[in-house]
Amino acid sequence: MTSRVKDQAGAISRRRLWQGSLVRFARRYGLQIGIVCVLLVMWAFFIIGAPRTFLSREIYAAFMSTIPFFAIIALPLTMVVIAGEIDLSFGSIMAVGTLVFVNVFQTTGNLALAFVLCLVAGFLVGLLNGIIVVRLGIPSLVATIGTQFFWRGVVLVVTGGHPASLVPVKGTILYQALVSRVAGYVPAQMIWAVIVAGLVWAFLNRHKFGAHVYLTGDNENSARLMGVNVDRTRMMVFAIVGLAAAFAGLLASLEVNYFWVNLGEGYLLRTLASVFLGGTSVFGGTGTILGTFVGCFIIGAIEAGTVAIGLSGFWTQLIYGLIIVLSVSMHAAVNRRLAR
Repeated sequence: MTSRVKDQAGAISRRRLWQGSLVRFARRYGLQIGIVCVLLVMWAFFIIGAPRTFLSREIYAAFMSTIPFFAIIALPLTMVVIAGEIDLSFGSIMAVGTLVFVNVFQTTGNLALAFVLCLVAGFLVGLLNGIIVVRLGIPSLVATIGTQFFWRGVVLVVTGGHPASLVPVKGTILYQALVSRVAGYVPAQMIWAVIVAGLVWAFLNRHKFGAHVYLTGDNENSARLMGVNVDRTRMMVFAIVGLAAAFAGLLASLEVNYFWVNLGEGYLLRTLASVFLGGTSVFGGTGTILGTFVGCFIIGAIEAGTVAIGLSGFWTQLIYGLIIVLSVSMHAAVNRRLAR
């Protein structure tokens, strides 16, 4: 009898322990679980509404070839928003970086040098954004709107509004490494997006730099008291976004074998929507890379999904804006609740 009671008590104890672990897991990863559920529900809706499109192999190849271009920017942009800042100039940085690549390659014929200087240019332009925000004290929203127009103007003045062909790059090792098709199906840019996601995740979760980003966004004064170099942290997140934007711009241009001077102009809404939909708070201090990564695929599928189920493509702009407004409103409501 005593043994039976002990077994029952042990079973109850194990059940409570398992339930407690489940609750802790749900609390810790609630944002990620929520966004994954949203993705699954949306995908099920599109499959039911347009089975011929969303059960075909081609639609997923298309997603993997286009989504990485803004996902590669959205992932490091998550760090900027976590740090309590915003960057709206990445579209122009995409064009600046690719312009440097085109000019250096046409002048020297050296692909490796052109590639490196493209990334360096993106990093330096992003760093300049950080310097303007940190050293001059200009709000990042205003500063990056200004630099967005400035760098777009630079591209237009230098090129005279004329595009440039990248056909000579096709067939080179660099082209194969960046935008070829792995196993004849998976675009290389998709693999690069996964690599960028892994690197940014490691920075945020396995490196002190990530802890500094979260502390800066959560409470800047407390971060300074804890010895965090807040100014350097904020400048570095802008520089990393610039680096990623230049890389993404080059990928997008190589995919179509052409550099258009308006490169990056269509990426603003979908990139921001991916970040905010992924659970990153516009008020700083909160955000996950997995959430942004999944958010990119949700945003990337919306346009194709809305058209496939019979709606006009104009609905996508409405949906992107709605996502941003609802995400920001939700975080504002949560912050007010926590402040009480």
